Amino acid sequence: MSLSPSRIFAELNAVCPPVQPSPIMGTAIVLGGSVAGLLAARVLSDYADSVVIIDRDAPQVTGARPGVPQGTQLHALLPGGFFQLERLFPGFRDQAVARGAVEAPPTARRNYLDGRPRVVVPDDADTLAGSRPLLEGLIRQQVLRLPNVKTLTARATGLVFDGTAVTGVRYDVGGVPGVENGDLTVDAMGRSSRLSAWLEQADWDRPVTRRMTVRLNYATAQFRRPAATPASTVVLALNTAKTASDVAGAAFFAIEDGRWMAMMAGYGDYHPGHTADDFVRRLREQFPPEFGAVAGQEMLGDVQTYHHADSRRRDFHALKRFPAGLVSVGDAVASFNPVYGQGMTAAGLHAACLSTYLRSGPDLTQPAHQYLALQKVVVDAAWSTSTSADLALPHVDGPYPRGYRITSWASRQIIAATVTDLATARRFNEVVSMRAHPLSLARPGVLLGAVRANRRAR
Repeated sequence: MSLSPSRIFAELNAVCPPVQPSPIMGTAIVLGGSVAGLLAARVLSDYADSVVIIDRDAPQVTGARPGVPQGTQLHALLPGGFFQLERLFPGFRDQAVARGAVEAPPTARRNYLDGRPRVVVPDDADTLAGSRPLLEGLIRQQVLRLPNVKTLTARATGLVFDGTAVTGVRYDVGGVPGVENGDLTVDAMGRSSRLSAWLEQADWDRPVTRRMTVRLNYATAQFRRPAATPASTVVLALNTAKTASDVAGAAFFAIEDGRWMAMMAGYGDYHPGHTADDFVRRLREQFPPEFGAVAGQEMLGDVQTYHHADSRRRDFHALKRFPAGLVSVGDAVASFNPVYGQGMTAAGLHAACLSTYLRSGPDLTQPAHQYLALQKVVVDAAWSTSTSADLALPHVDGPYPRGYRITSWASRQIIAATVTDLATARRFNEVVSMRAHPLSLARPGVLLGAVRANRRAR
């Protein structure tokens, strides 16, 4: 009997590595040294004699990576992602804090909706605040310490097929071609992954790519942080469409080296915070007092801007024909509106799917349908959470899922209730932090409780 999406999601969040994993393959190849690729390599190290990470960027432990143009922007590590990192790398919290990451228990996180503070859930899960280079650098260091993991600085140029299976990867190093043979290849090439084109060129079906145009413009700036430990280390303020503001939201985190990292976002033709003066002015005038306090500190460096055109997903799970020896992870499968901070956490859950699949002792000469089915549950959860919020934006015109008017009304009731009702806020936080499936919010009791809470608030 198949498990429900909620049960699968719960098991992925509770999964533990086997006590004594046994290798089931000779060589595994990971295309891309992103967070998703590194986490996949960590899982594969338990099941492969050798793991080869092929990436254009030379491996580095510190600093922003050239292959991550958004690496200078603020990145959130949701509690669900923090759990996955601690599971894969026991002691990750302590090592990250030793490098300057700042602990963010629920009592140190503040969340505003249209300027109103949401109720604090004291028993919520912990997480960490730190820059992406710090977190990714620590992950990379942990992975490259593994004795059976090596890196190859090269540009992947295609796949090698033998009948109905992928048996290797073609690559190029300074104009010199080469081939790396492997039993399982993992695509972690991100949003710009060329896997779909490679499949089509080899007479395999190309997956359908679904897109939702969001036209997000966001900017990040850093400020000097006083030496004293702040009461709030993570502060988020979101504006709904009803506020008619050109700023979709702002956030600031305490990060390493005594800094604040602050972010501001707008949609469509709005580019709030694109200059230092505009950034500081808006933090002071359009957001709660905590933001003004950060803006009053010395700005370090320039404002860094970035544009995110759309959310997208590639439905590999829907392909009737798919080669053996091949899977995808991370943004290569689905990438979402970064305002919701799902990227690193989704990558961690994809790694949990891969771990669950390999632990079952699969036949690697057959397509990885079991893995694709598990991954679909994670992608569906993240996609439904982010796109349902995006559809409420005035400049987004679909596609609208069946029953959207009803689900949209229910979603507005639940989100509004998170301002005042502890029970609703607790359930909502579990979903948006990717520790529970969105279906848990669809239970009649949850909606009824939200409606009652909103009536009491009025």
